[in-house]
Amino acid sequence: MRHILTGFAAAALFAAPAFAHPKLVSATPAADAKVAAGPKTLTLTFSEKLVAPLSGAELTMLPMPGMGPHRIPATAKVGNDGSSLVLTLARPLPRGSYRVDWHVVSTDTHRVTGSYTITVG
Repeated sequence: MRHILTGFAAAALFAAPAFAHPKLVSATPAADAKVAAGPKTLTLTFSEKLVAPLSGAELTMLPMPGMGPHRIPATAKVGNDGSSLVLTLARPLPRGSYRVDWHVVSTDTHRVTGSYTITVG
């Protein structure tokens, strides 16, 4: 029994630390939200610090009758807290539905992606 406990203790001591992947904790506007007025910034907050050069997001207006999907110009930067991603738009979003596609990398160096939608109007 003593050898088994010693083996477990050694394994725990020398095991490589486990890294968790960053997870989207919150977003403003929130995922799947319907907002009355179009925001000029979108903020995505993650569970870990992000690697700025490897993290970003894109915003796409979803198709409407007579119009296909199109990308909305936005600048994505990691926020001062290091764990948020801020998309800044040239002007507030007009009425419509939008998809936010994000990709982030934290210190574990694994790229994680996700998306969600918001509706304006």
